[in-house]
Amino acid sequence: MLPCILVHFCYGLKLYARPLLCHACLLVNLATHPFVYRRGRMVMKKPRIVIVGAGMAGLTAAHRLHAAASGDLFDLCVVEAGHRLGGRILTSVFAGDRVEMGATWIHGIGGSPIHAIAHDIAALAGDREPWERMDGFPSDPLTVAEGGALVDPYVVVDPVTSLYRRLMDSARAGDATVDPKRPGVGPFLRHGLQVYRSSRGGSSGCGEWSLEELEECVFAMHEFMERTCTSADDLNELDLAAESEYRDYPGDQITIAKGYSQIVEHLASALPPGMIRLGRRLRRIEWCSDGDGDGQPVRLHFEGEHSAMAADHVIVTVSLGVLKAGLGKGGGDTSGVKFSPPLPAFKQEAIERLGFGVVDKLFMEIEGDDGGGGFPFLQIAFAHEEREGRRLVTGIPRWMRRTASICPIYRGSRVLLAWFAGREALDLEALLDEEIIRGVHATLDAFLPADVTCGGGDKVDRRCNERGAASSPPRIARVKRSGWGRDPLFLGSYSYVAVGSSGADLDLMAEPLPRLCGDPKEKEDRSASPPPPSPPPPLQILFAGEATHRTHYSTTHGAYLSGAREANRLLQHYCYTSAA
Repeated sequence: MLPCILVHFCYGLKLYARPLLCHACLLVNLATHPFVYRRGRMVMKKPRIVIVGAGMAGLTAAHRLHAAASGDLFDLCVVEAGHRLGGRILTSVFAGDRVEMGATWIHGIGGSPIHAIAHDIAALAGDREPWERMDGFPSDPLTVAEGGALVDPYVVVDPVTSLYRRLMDSARAGDATVDPKRPGVGPFLRHGLQVYRSSRGGSSGCGEWSLEELEECVFAMHEFMERTCTSADDLNELDLAAESEYRDYPGDQITIAKGYSQIVEHLASALPPGMIRLGRRLRRIEWCSDGDGDGQPVRLHFEGEHSAMAADHVIVTVSLGVLKAGLGKGGGDTSGVKFSPPLPAFKQEAIERLGFGVVDKLFMEIEGDDGGGGFPFLQIAFAHEEREGRRLVTGIPRWMRRTASICPIYRGSRVLLAWFAGREALDLEALLDEEIIRGVHATLDAFLPADVTCGGGDKVDRRCNERGAASSPPRIARVKRSGWGRDPLFLGSYSYVAVGSSGADLDLMAEPLPRLCGDPKEKEDRSASPPPPSPPPPLQILFAGEATHRTHYSTTHGAYLSGAREANRLLQHYCYTSAA
């Protein structure tokens, strides 16, 4: 009779609209999900899936699961701790320009799912509102050393920039030799600079600056850029071997004209009203690790007066920072998501080993009606605090001293942008706007005095107005900055592979719970023990987010791919092929 029941059941749920992978698979899944009687007919209760987080990963998973069987297969719910969609994607407007407070770039357009969506919804086409980096990445930087000395692009800037790029290209190609005693990116880069200096011929510097001092400043400037690219506060703690596994898509790196938030809004628009519930901050997940649970094996507990939720499956897409805080790492007792019983050792260790850093953006509006038409793409080469301490300009705050550039968000914009990472980013988040403006003014005064000069005495004015008269450094009217590090819903920006970790930890992050194959570290000899209890229900807790993708971590497309991966995992569990 069972085959007859199966056929009756399949047609009762309209499963004929999607192909079954196999009859045996359906038998297994029927055995693990409850039946209910409706109008005298036996039908299966829809599996309850709760997705935690309405960022790129969570909305992608929800979109794909809802699209399966026209939304008839699952009882879906997305819970979001904040009061908006998007997670670490947040488009805003500042001084009339569209800016990105979080994710900014599409990292390669060839095959990128983010580019494909942006193209399909016409988000790449500009409208009346200018947007950040609408003219691409600037290619004509003006590099100035602390105090206002213009650094020669041919003698110093171009050779050092080429050296840095060669070193990082070799690291990402897997050609770099890893020193087991110092396996970070930082020592590798410094060794490369040392070799370069020993092999080049001697040359004079620029006025009071020696060539070695200028090379040091420019090389450090590129290291500061690397910190914002990777989110690693200290490049000594960024694993060199793992660099070879990271991948971008080929082609141009571009921004989205109508804003990155258009992507998440598009994904959310396909979901029915009420499926996404904002303001639900998850504090604890109870799950069944030993097979003793019955009914829906997962229970979610929220902050405040919100009722707990029961589920068959939960897809967790919170940031790695929130997971670390749940283990008591870096977020305090009041932050993070806790698990009961605790996460198994392999999962906890992967969370602890991987790096998760802070990257913030500071937008600055220039005073005056003329705007920033003449402001250059300014690369700022700070004097090394220990080696060239005598060159330090007083008044520049410490939090500014590991910033690589200040530049308009597009040519002619009155909005300037600077990036910050690590400790300096956290310091920036804690400051008052007035303190930030004073620090920026001190920096501009030091790098753009009335006449930018080369130490040899030749005056170079790169900030003339339309009448040709030299102008003083611009003043800042107001600022707008991100604050990902101190936001308890994120506690950072994106992940990196830290020294002591590896790409394998990213794979461990993606493993669902319970771990059906068992944790090798937790296996015991049970030859003399009674038979183990029945296995726990599978796929109770699934994990998605940029920190769960081995080759595309730290990116929005990595988050997208991870959300699709976990949705497909559940669809395959229920013997469906996703059409999304």
